[in-house]
Amino acid sequence: MAFTKKTVRDIDVDGKRVLMRVDFNVPLKDGVVTDDTRVRAAIPTIQYLKEHNAKVILMSHLGRPKGDGPEPALSLKPAADKLAELTGYDVKFVDDTYGEKAAAAVAALEPGDILVLENVRFDKREKKNDPEIAKTLASYGDVFVLDAFGTAHRAQGSVVGPAAYLPAVAGFLLEKEVDTLTSIFAEPERPFVAIVGGSKVSSKIGVLDHLIDSADTLIIGGGMAYTFFLAQGMSVGNSLKEEDWVERAGEMLKKAEEKGVKILLPVDNRVADHFGEDAVPEVVTSDAIPDDREGMDIGPETEKLYAEAIQGAKTVFWNGPMGVFEFDNFAHGTEAVARAIADSDCTSIIGGGDSVAAINKFGLADKMSWISTGGGASMELVEGKALPGVEALLDA
Repeated sequence: MAFTKKTVRDIDVDGKRVLMRVDFNVPLKDGVVTDDTRVRAAIPTIQYLKEHNAKVILMSHLGRPKGDGPEPALSLKPAADKLAELTGYDVKFVDDTYGEKAAAAVAALEPGDILVLENVRFDKREKKNDPEIAKTLASYGDVFVLDAFGTAHRAQGSVVGPAAYLPAVAGFLLEKEVDTLTSIFAEPERPFVAIVGGSKVSSKIGVLDHLIDSADTLIIGGGMAYTFFLAQGMSVGNSLKEEDWVERAGEMLKKAEEKGVKILLPVDNRVADHFGEDAVPEVVTSDAIPDDREGMDIGPETEKLYAEAIQGAKTVFWNGPMGVFEFDNFAHGTEAVARAIADSDCTSIIGGGDSVAAINKFGLADKMSWISTGGGASMELVEGKALPGVEALLDA
């Protein structure tokens, strides 16, 4: 399924001011970027614009500021520095977004220059998609480029706002993300194995439903598995569970059976007597979780079962960890799944969020076919929902 919106290739940017929304929402520690995946992802579009003589104005959010003004710990300056380091370009930064200082910095740009504005969310009007915010941002540019796939599902000031006032097109990352994630469900090479983990069924209900319609095998792990156990009449001890979603989980199991889709649930689990990094794992079968224990990871037999299914796949989609992978004692299941995908000959799509953090933790990023930069946006696209940011762009 080809991308249906115009991209930077379709417009003349020579000498133009190009206002570009990127996703530089990167993790920081002591003012240093600890994972530069999202910065790297934006470079092809930035490079194209620079080489085509554009004046490039970059904007992004970072973290969750209160919206009452600058918060130094959430400044985009470290991201601007990281971009300069990765590209060798002279990247300018202005500690202002909507004021005179930002306007002056934009006015001083020469063709080929790159400027990073301060965090768009330092003003609470950004999240409300206030028209005044959109007008101010649009006044900086002649063209608007959206390349922030990770926020394309949010109708916010810097994501959709400028498109009301400027010709709006996609960057290369947005184009590739949408193309990849839609084509995998339109025409997957089969067998198609989908793996969904994470804590809650409720947060991924639409995704699970959609996958039952398109996958040959659906593997379930993480905290959500325990709600499915309850739907099968099993006891889950102190494990995470959503009582309100037990009936819905049962309906999904039934739907999968009727459609001939194989659902794999854990056959054993690593459990513990409390939730903590120091918790000692015990392995128990899924039908024998003690009342005073909680499931924290899939068990070794489940790892083998899941790896076998992955090995036989031609296409794999993965979103969500198999357990509390942040704790080393309970990272085994997530690592086993990641390594099984890495060792397979399949086309592998990693659907953003914690799965990407896990892939990076285990050093397997270069073994995956495509790693999405957007968690929520990936999931909404997988569900078949329209993304507001994409809808606001010019049709090709």
